[in-house]
Amino acid sequence: MERRNVISIVLNAHLPFIQHDEGALWSREEQVFFDALSETWLPLLDLLARLDRDNVPFRLGISLSPVLCHLFSDEGLIKKYLDYTDRQIEFGWQEEDRTKGEGDLHSLVKFYVDLAGERRLALMKRGGDILKQLDHYQKKGKVEILATAATGAFLPFLCSSPEAVQAQLEAGLASYRRNFGKYPLGFWLPECGWTAALDEHLRANNLGYTIVESHALVFGNPPAEKGTFYPVKTPSGIFVLGRDFGAAGKFRASSLLYRDNSRDAGYDLPAGMLGPFLSANGERSGTGYRYYGGSAGKDQRQLYDPGAARRQAAGDARRFLDESAARLGAAAAMMKERPVSLCVFNADDFGRFWYEGPVFIEALFREGARRDDLQFMNPAEFLYREESSFQTVTPGFSSGGINGYAQTWLDASNDWIYRHLFRAAGRMTEMAERFSDDSGLRERALNQAARELLLAQAADWPKMMYEGDSAFARGRIEEHLRNFTTIYETLGSNYISTEWLTGLEKRHNIFPTINYRIFRKKR
Repeated sequence: MERRNVISIVLNAHLPFIQHDEGALWSREEQVFFDALSETWLPLLDLLARLDRDNVPFRLGISLSPVLCHLFSDEGLIKKYLDYTDRQIEFGWQEEDRTKGEGDLHSLVKFYVDLAGERRLALMKRGGDILKQLDHYQKKGKVEILATAATGAFLPFLCSSPEAVQAQLEAGLASYRRNFGKYPLGFWLPECGWTAALDEHLRANNLGYTIVESHALVFGNPPAEKGTFYPVKTPSGIFVLGRDFGAAGKFRASSLLYRDNSRDAGYDLPAGMLGPFLSANGERSGTGYRYYGGSAGKDQRQLYDPGAARRQAAGDARRFLDESAARLGAAAAMMKERPVSLCVFNADDFGRFWYEGPVFIEALFREGARRDDLQFMNPAEFLYREESSFQTVTPGFSSGGINGYAQTWLDASNDWIYRHLFRAAGRMTEMAERFSDDSGLRERALNQAARELLLAQAADWPKMMYEGDSAFARGRIEEHLRNFTTIYETLGSNYISTEWLTGLEKRHNIFPTINYRIFRKKR
């Protein structure tokens, strides 16, 4: 057996649900999706294609939330994205005229115009199907796609209602099977939220492994003897891998060469120059044309240099591998087994938040292929090649977010939501039991009630409240709970408005094959 130490990279990918909107322009949620598509997902697919073409060995784990899978498959959203790129190209032509004679700035504008055209062509060539392309690499054994909960709910807070946890898992797994035609081995806990009560839920759904934060193993019962450098198993037999704390936050060096993603021409230029990116009511939006280097202040005019930034990202990839090799080598000297560094990141850290991130990932795999002290493996690949025994540990309560526990999802800004979520979960179980054999209009209403509750349970809303975006998040969760309550009360009075229900089904059209009976009590 090879004794090379192992790096396993997992990207967690999720975006909040976007309500179906036939408007001419795009909402702020849609703008986030467009940026993610342009700067994370299309570049990621391009780099995977290049690595595959050049026979560079790579392994990448990706957790795709059912909500994000739904957005990728929404034809209306993809059509809006193509319109968005058309507007980017039109805006770029205007910018080319404006910057004539300005040398480097004019070249940078042409770079963005060409890039927008390439992205549009790449999406059209792929038939607009991002999931199919990712699944292609999964079938080749180079990408492992992990399942996760239906709407990214913070599961530890739902454990007082086993039916709510089970519904999140069942709906998430059903989405995975529908999109990828197989059953997953790995399950991503939303926000890395773990509590011991989840162990039996994961085992009941025949899942193989999950991932937790570093301190969940360090403070487990008993503490993990090998820290996060080797998996453990829970009392029910679920494998658990811990995030490598040493790798977290060290993949990116601060550099003035990197692009400043916070400065967009849509907010820097006078309104009269924005053309297709100025709405009828005068509201501005991002254009994707960002002209300045990473940490340049607003009063500084350091132009972004794509070539220099790419070279910096490649150098940072080499540095990251050197540091990982040193850390793994020190661990290997104290272990009989070969250690693994599980590097878990937000997918948007490689593109939407850090523009050069895809360059970094590609350089990481190309540089890794030249080394004889490291190899890349997906989590399942590593687990099922190991022949040693695994320590039995119950990981401690933990999560991602501020301070590593539940502070982000439970503080004075958002604690009010939980009494409403708990009451709605009880009512959903009540309806699933009471109307267990219904069909027709009533079944449609019950299925929509399940959708509304799952959407209300998303961890996005309390997180936004914690981070200060309380008005938007409060509006979303109140809307989903109000819709749920309306269905609950109309079923009690035996009257349902077909017109209202049909409109709601069009706006909140996620989980098309959902069965409300997933909320029934297990017997």
